[in-house]
Amino acid sequence: MALVSGPQQLEIMEVSVDGKVVVVTGASRGIGLASALEFARSGATGVTITSRKQENLDAAKAQLVDSGIPENLILALAARADSEEDAGMAMAATVEAFGSIDVLVNNAGTNPSAGSLMDVDLGAVEKTWAVNLLGPLLWSRAAYAAGMAATGGVIVNVASIAGIRPSPITGAYNISKAGLVHMTRQLAHELAPGIRVNAVAPAVVRTRLAGMLLQDEEAAARMHPLGRVGEPEDVARMIVFLASDASSWMTGAIVPVDGGVTEASSSGIT
Repeated sequence: MALVSGPQQLEIMEVSVDGKVVVVTGASRGIGLASALEFARSGATGVTITSRKQENLDAAKAQLVDSGIPENLILALAARADSEEDAGMAMAATVEAFGSIDVLVNNAGTNPSAGSLMDVDLGAVEKTWAVNLLGPLLWSRAAYAAGMAATGGVIVNVASIAGIRPSPITGAYNISKAGLVHMTRQLAHELAPGIRVNAVAPAVVRTRLAGMLLQDEEAAARMHPLGRVGEPEDVARMIVFLASDASSWMTGAIVPVDGGVTEASSSGIT
C-alpha cells in the first residue's frame, strides 16, 4: 500500500498481481481473454490461456501481444475444460514455464442446451454440466496438486446471475451455475486459510455465449438498471481484484457484476 502525505496518512489501494502466475480457462475470447490482458497489465509474471482449439488460442495470443504484452509472458495451451488429463497437463506446463501456479480462473463455459428442462436434449445437458460444473472442480484439483496445496493461492470462478435466480429457456445452464456458486463456497470452506476461493456472477455480457440474449441489445440493456449490457472488461477487472491482495480478507464471496440486475430483482424493481 502506498501512503499519501498530509494531515492524515491515507492508504491507496493497489490492485496488482505482481509476481503471480495465472491460468485462465476459456481464454481465447470474451471474459477469459479480457482477464488474461488485465492480469498481464497488472503485474503477472506468467499467464497461461487455455481453450479447446489451438488456432483460436494462437489468435488470442497475437491479440495480447498486439496490446503490448511480451510474448514470453503468455503460454497458450489447447486443453478441454472437462478433461482431468488436460487440466493436469496445463498445470504441469505452467509450472515448467513460469515456476508456479498462484491464480486459477475457471472461466470456460458453454450453453448448448437451451430449452425447457422437460424436453431439452439430455446429451446437451450433460455437456453443459460437464464443462460448467465438473470442469472447475477438475481444474481446481489440478491446481491444488500442482502447487497450491503447498504454497497457497487464489481460485476465481466465473458463475452467473443465472445461478442465483431462475430464468426461462436456460434451465440446465442456470443449474450448472448454481452448482458452481455452491462449489465456490464449499471450496472456500475446505481450502482455507491457504487458498481463497471467490466467484463473479455476471449478467448479460457482450460475448459469443450471450449471443442469443443480445439479439435485441436495446431490450437487454433495459434489463440492467445501469442501462447497458456488460463488457468483458467489466468482469475482468473484478476477477483481477479478487485474485489480488487487495481482496485478501475475502473468500467464499459471490460478487455480482451485473449492472444492478440482482439488487433490482431482490428489491422488486424488475
